Amino acid sequence: MGRAKKTRKFATVKRMLSPKDARLEENIRKQEEEDIKNPKKEKLNEAPKQSSALFFNYNTALGPPYQVLIDTNFINFTIQNKIEIVQGMMDCLLAKTTVCITDCVMAELEKLGPRFKLALTLAKDPRFKRIPCTHAGTYADDCLVNKVEQFKCYIVATCDRDLRRRIRKIPGIPIMYISQHKYVIERLPEAWGAPNK
Repeated sequence: MGRAKKTRKFATVKRMLSPKDARLEENIRKQEEEDIKNPKKEKLNEAPKQSSALFFNYNTALGPPYQVLIDTNFINFTIQNKIEIVQGMMDCLLAKTTVCITDCVMAELEKLGPRFKLALTLAKDPRFKRIPCTHAGTYADDCLVNKVEQFKCYIVATCDRDLRRRIRKIPGIPIMYISQHKYVIERLPEAWGAPNK
């Protein structure tokens, strides 16, 4: 019996780590230094918990009397379109509504000056429920988004496209806006004022 003939391997190269490999000590040290410099990078381990009242995109916990959070520009567009707020909302939702206004929206209306005095007078209506804000600053859009994320019992009334885009990312929050001189609601099942698709 002879020896087995060994075939020669061509172009074999010794395997080496690349200098950018994450297992090298230098790269591990650099990564730790970046993490110390930028602590804002949060590692998300699990998805945020959703409310059990959500059925697909619809919030089944919403029911009459509806609580509607209104934004600054919604009041201005309501005045321009000559719509009475409470009556228009009741016509849209076919139910009793409680109009809620935050301190940030009131502060934003006061900052706008004398040109929007009628809007400020309308916002001070005793039928409107005032919601106190505990955060610093008076940016109304962030305030409304935070309120809606905390408590999923509100309908948000706004004509601001950026705010509507932000609120659409939050599941189960209906949005009310003005279209064709009347109030329209989206993401609320069985609503009369919902746009036909």
